[in-house]
Amino acid sequence: MAATPDKPASTAPRRKPGRHRGEGQWAVGHFTPLNGNEQFKKDDDGLNVRTRIETIYSKRGFDSIDPNDLRGRMRWWGLYTQRKPGIDGGKTAILEPEELDDSYFMLRVRIDGGRLTTEQLRVVGEISQEFARGTADLTDRQNIQYHWIRIEDVPEIWRRLEAVGLSTTEACGDTPRVILGSPVAGIAENEIVDGSSAIDEIQRRFIGNPEFSNLPRKFKSAVSGSPLLDVAHEINDIAFVGVEHPEHGPGFDLWVGGGLSTNPKLGVRLGAWVPLEDVPDVYGGVIGIFRDYGYRRLRTRARLKFLVADWGAEKFRQVLEDEYLKRELTDGPAPQQPPAVWRDHLGVHKQKDGRFYVGFAPRVGRVDGTTLTKIAELAEAHGSGRLRTTAEQKMIVLDVAEEQVESLVAGLEALDLKVAPSPFRRGTMACTGIEYCKLAIVETKARGAALIDELERRIPDFDEPLTININGCPNACARIQVADIGLKGQLVLNDEGEQVEGYQVHLGGALGLEAGFGRKVRGLKVTSAELPDYVERLLKRFEAERESGERFAAWTARASEEALS
Repeated sequence: MAATPDKPASTAPRRKPGRHRGEGQWAVGHFTPLNGNEQFKKDDDGLNVRTRIETIYSKRGFDSIDPNDLRGRMRWWGLYTQRKPGIDGGKTAILEPEELDDSYFMLRVRIDGGRLTTEQLRVVGEISQEFARGTADLTDRQNIQYHWIRIEDVPEIWRRLEAVGLSTTEACGDTPRVILGSPVAGIAENEIVDGSSAIDEIQRRFIGNPEFSNLPRKFKSAVSGSPLLDVAHEINDIAFVGVEHPEHGPGFDLWVGGGLSTNPKLGVRLGAWVPLEDVPDVYGGVIGIFRDYGYRRLRTRARLKFLVADWGAEKFRQVLEDEYLKRELTDGPAPQQPPAVWRDHLGVHKQKDGRFYVGFAPRVGRVDGTTLTKIAELAEAHGSGRLRTTAEQKMIVLDVAEEQVESLVAGLEALDLKVAPSPFRRGTMACTGIEYCKLAIVETKARGAALIDELERRIPDFDEPLTININGCPNACARIQVADIGLKGQLVLNDEGEQVEGYQVHLGGALGLEAGFGRKVRGLKVTSAELPDYVERLLKRFEAERESGERFAAWTARASEEALS
């Protein structure tokens, strides 16, 4: 592929450069790189690193990798160095990158729309077993992540993935990341519109395209026609949400500028209705705005959410229409309140063709290659050739005949994959954590799994919908700010005054039409050892004080600090 030109394609009129460097916006003439990331992207497009991986690094080994490729461009192909074992969380922000780097990689397989065939899943599982020491985590962006990947094995892994229609292209980096999609697109009885064709066209036009491979930062997107609002649309850079227009019929409501991390912002509606066939064009306009007008001076302000916050919805829509689409968008309605509390599609549900889909829950997204191959075998044995991943670290088997459902459920349960899980198994998510992530401060996956077990044992009758999201650092990959109980990893002092792993607590966050960020109680932090006791105490207090029908988030908003501590 050709390298990205120094200047972007002329999709918008250019203003005369000012005398100062500003925010590094290309659209106002600021092309000079203002930080190291912008420099290495200008020096060589990240997409080009694949050739070096295949012809040099995989043959000469880890020590041959150029640092700008190792910690920069290799992300364009889904590769991050993982954390060297044995480094505690207190050193995360102190050590240099080369001191944190292990000689192994995390490799992210992008699964646009969460769509998998049983053949694809079997290959993913086999790669896990052969090259990744059995690792294969489900993420909250519908991807699958391997660990312990050697650079020598990457070309063969790519060959096997691409042979079945999967890839790692732009799964990471300053690129258009995976496109979230409703995991029941095309099959749900209550679907407003099936966005699958739009996801396919976005993938064809924009993924791996050098015109859009040098963005200011990552670009996250979602397309869902489900009334359950099942793709966390409020925290994506761009989201298309299924709505019924009173005059034009089914289409999508357009949202932009969402994102979490250390400066969270909810996406905003542009008030525009987009028909299915126009979704790729509108996506292209918004990603074009981000490329051309996005802030490139400071990495901490380079996400689209900051531009949207500064411009406002009205100006953003005007620029989109005038400079990129060259036409006006149609005004449209907002989505309606979701008809269900849980939006993860777990359990047994009838499809519109009369067959059934079955959603099940691993523990905090942690599976392994052997389990994935067994899931593929189970699905095929019960008449299904299709599966989906979800934005909650879950999976779904599609197209199951009614007489096969009971047997499939039994087979999944035998693998400890719960079709009717407790609220704790169902609602707990965790990021990668200190086990592999160089940014993490504390453990997450094992902590989350242990917390589920403890809560199921201690409060077996608790049956309220509840989300518990556990993150190993402040970056919010596990969406801590929008969980009922969000746990942000940090080092805290225990009763003996020792620094130990623990969490700052966020309470009462939510997604949906009542989306909002969780409440932080002054000084409320818990050690990892105290976590089960704290959550048990909190939930029992909720049960004792809640009003009839009151949700946990509503209770936390009015509860006293003493009740939440």
